[in-house]
Amino acid sequence: MQIKHLLSGLLALCLSFTEPANAQTDYIGTAAKVPAHPRILLLKGEEKAIQKTIAADNNWRKVHQAILTESDAIVNKPPIERIQIGRRLLDKSREAIRRIFFLSYAYRTTGQSVYQQRAEKEMLAIAAFSDWNPSHFLDVAEMTMAMAIGYDWLYDQLSPAARTAIKEAILKKGIEPSLDPKYNSWLKAEHNWNQVCNAGMTYGAMAIYEDLPELAKQVINRAIETIVLPMADYAPNGAYPEGYGYWGYGTSFNVMFISALDKLFGKDFGLSQKPGFLQTAGYLENMTGPSGKPFNYSDAGGGGGLQPAMFWFANKQKDPSLLWVEKSRLLNSQPPSLVGDRLLPAIMLWSAGTHMEKITAPTSAMWVGKGKNPVALMRTSWTDPAAIFVGMKGGSVSVNHAHMDIGSFVMEADGVRWAMDFGMQDYESLESKGIKLFGRTQDAQRWTVFRYTNLVHNTLTVNNQHQRVEGYAPITASSAAPSFMHAVTDISAVYKGALAKANRGIAIVNKAYVVVQDEVETLNEETTIRWTLLTPANVTITGNNQATLTKDGKKLLLEVAAPGKLTMKTWSTDPPNTYDAPNPGTILTGFEVTIPANTKATITVALKPGNAADKPTDKLPPLSNWKND
Repeated sequence: MQIKHLLSGLLALCLSFTEPANAQTDYIGTAAKVPAHPRILLLKGEEKAIQKTIAADNNWRKVHQAILTESDAIVNKPPIERIQIGRRLLDKSREAIRRIFFLSYAYRTTGQSVYQQRAEKEMLAIAAFSDWNPSHFLDVAEMTMAMAIGYDWLYDQLSPAARTAIKEAILKKGIEPSLDPKYNSWLKAEHNWNQVCNAGMTYGAMAIYEDLPELAKQVINRAIETIVLPMADYAPNGAYPEGYGYWGYGTSFNVMFISALDKLFGKDFGLSQKPGFLQTAGYLENMTGPSGKPFNYSDAGGGGGLQPAMFWFANKQKDPSLLWVEKSRLLNSQPPSLVGDRLLPAIMLWSAGTHMEKITAPTSAMWVGKGKNPVALMRTSWTDPAAIFVGMKGGSVSVNHAHMDIGSFVMEADGVRWAMDFGMQDYESLESKGIKLFGRTQDAQRWTVFRYTNLVHNTLTVNNQHQRVEGYAPITASSAAPSFMHAVTDISAVYKGALAKANRGIAIVNKAYVVVQDEVETLNEETTIRWTLLTPANVTITGNNQATLTKDGKKLLLEVAAPGKLTMKTWSTDPPNTYDAPNPGTILTGFEVTIPANTKATITVALKPGNAADKPTDKLPPLSNWKND
């Protein structure tokens, strides 16, 4: 007992040196009482609600059974080994959450000891690791969350020796490194690292709360105090600056954090009411097109996936229509395909018995988000798989994980994604070749990566130059009018020094086709503008101002109206560097146009799917007349 108190005092003292003297507020309070184990996310006896959900809805029964079946498979696998890849142990930490969360869920919903015993074996193996790689603290955060869930959910069944070893590991390899300034710079981060690391440390603190209550409270108070930094980026109305892929990371862990706070203390200390946070569910839902593919700008993959956190948002907002895309993923996926998601068991906690038939389509066909990386997301229908969908963005190249994609867009029609985005390249594939991937300056090595510059995004390149890192492009107008749904972004700042002005408007006209209208003003020299569209389709140049795209038996006409000398083109997507990822089955198409010095010019591109190809393009007003709703 004396050793425990000595350690508690030592760590509390250490914490006091890592925090500014007057920075931390005691949100929890001295009178806080915490329940016995299990206390994280799912209290003792609350398994009954899950059993009720499973009994009432076959769809949830299938998900539950998929978790159990996967847990059976995990039982027969050897424990995770400490194998680091480059500077990351992260894949092992993520697999640890998946295994331990699944096994713990399986035990709590079935009572079968084989799951508890296998989870204990996994946790003891992880506890014996030399460390959890604090130099890349995401690894520590996710490993700590994994161990905390298993320790808490299986506490009464763990052997005394296992409890001691796991608790010691959570403390020494999880929480204690977070007190060291060498490893905790994420406390000041305004991006996903803050969300994930604070969540992981909080889970660790909650798990061992009764042993080290003062330390646990300080860690949790620290998290409540600092997680507001990245949460500020959801303001004003929910657009997540880091894009679809990192929404699934940062926001999901933010929800894991808030949900655990709410369960343990009966409140979330106002965090869920921060501007834009609850509205971010609308952003995530609208980011997916009819094909099921997301608008994967910035560092995101090209595929979409089930997002358990969306069920938390839908329940918080009492709006089942937020789950329209999630419903489709659940109903159209084989449940075993979902088990790669390490947070999947949380969906059974957050679904709250939501019946699929109560999930109806959203009423609005357009969603516009402001903030650091503003987006406009529009479609002609939520229920027609052949609907037109457009996602466009403004924003800044200097946002975390951003590409030089300001003004870029994706577009679908007839079930085909005609205008696409490569998205991210695997980090280790670049870092292992010596690429310093996360610089944000104009001359950063990041901009030597083929996929990351404006040259391969669906935007403009001026005089073969990169977009400016320091520029910002706001969305200046938008309308959800069905006959002319549109948005406009002022992209002038990212072409500073190359153009005097540049504005881009994108519209869905009469629910039939898409128009991209660029208005530019040149400086005092002749200027060449390259307009590109990245596509998986076959491309044929069919005229002086036309190209025809074909894919899967469907057709899209690309038709250009522009002043000056216009040359229709295609460009290969074979990458120039050995460290670049290959890009099979893709091509760039578009044109180059030369515009005289000191000239205002309008460039209009119509993207006409199917029967719309035979109809004339409507003459559109200047962007200054594209009004807000």
